[in-house]
Amino acid sequence: MSSQEHAAPAPLGVGILGAGPVTQAIHLPSLARLRGILEVRHIMDVDPAVAESVAARVGARFSTSMEELLADPAVEIVAICSPHQFHAVQVIAACRAGKKAVLCEKPFAMNGEEAAAIAAVSAETGVPIVVGAMHTFDPGWLAAEAAWGNLPEQVHTVRSSIVLPPNPRFEDFATEIVGRTPPAPAANAAPDTAAVKAMLTGGVMGLAIHDLPLVRRFAPDFRAVEVLHAQTVMPFGYVISLRAGDVTIELRAAMNGTWEPSWTFEAIGNDASLSIDFTPSYVHAGSATARIRTAASTTVLGPFGHNGYEGEWRKLAEIARGTGTAPRPETLIHDLEFALAIADAAAACVDAGAAAYEEASA
Repeated sequence: MSSQEHAAPAPLGVGILGAGPVTQAIHLPSLARLRGILEVRHIMDVDPAVAESVAARVGARFSTSMEELLADPAVEIVAICSPHQFHAVQVIAACRAGKKAVLCEKPFAMNGEEAAAIAAVSAETGVPIVVGAMHTFDPGWLAAEAAWGNLPEQVHTVRSSIVLPPNPRFEDFATEIVGRTPPAPAANAAPDTAAVKAMLTGGVMGLAIHDLPLVRRFAPDFRAVEVLHAQTVMPFGYVISLRAGDVTIELRAAMNGTWEPSWTFEAIGNDASLSIDFTPSYVHAGSATARIRTAASTTVLGPFGHNGYEGEWRKLAEIARGTGTAPRPETLIHDLEFALAIADAAAACVDAGAAAYEEASA
């Protein structure tokens, strides 16, 4: 057998649509650690100065046109890191361009109709799509999934709790709210319903969405969403309690003056429980650590050598080379439907509360 037959395959070429914070702080560092597998070849941004500057860091081409990037034969995998409203159009265009795989930041669509259109094009073209929900690719989560046995069948309570230091730029980016969050209303003042709904919706689609695919592993009746309580937390955050079928779910987030970030996920069953400590978003600090507890034992899994950001790129490379299995399109659609259902129901709770306030004040 010749030495050429033993040689490692050449790195897959990556093109990135959008050169903002996610690309610069998350994907480029992750790809730098995987340069033997993946190589950035082309970066596109509507701001030519940003595109040129970011591309120069990695020796890639730059452009301000999606069409130019998709026509580049050096680009085999497309990562979509643009604002949410452009995701569906760009995912569909990347599939039609015949690329080997597409990574799209969450949410990959703005509604169910867009999600269904993406799934149809992916099926028609055969181009697999991965959504950048990094926790689902974290080795700590994957190890727990392989070890938890019948836990999903017995879980009755799920919690996602996020506490992060104040970060105005991230808050605005995550929620796409224009400007800062307004101050709390004065005593006896009518609540700013539009602002509260915007913060809740943005919180679900910008922060909670990281964990909602995990929640859905333990809540099979995800379409039967009933939000019991929804409120905002100042200066930024939310508390949402809901039920999905027979499972009670608590979603909490706060950005405040904390000195120590915390991102935890828990699934509690009758005879066993799972708790996972994740590293915060934008942090490259290794994998999550999972603990599976029963009355007789505690199993600790992790930390492992890489985090979920790197994990999603590793998975993407496997899929592009035909050695890995892509997520089913229905899974991606159901994850999105679950997030949208929670966001809509939380907003409806606010409307109901505002109506009750007006009635009581009349």
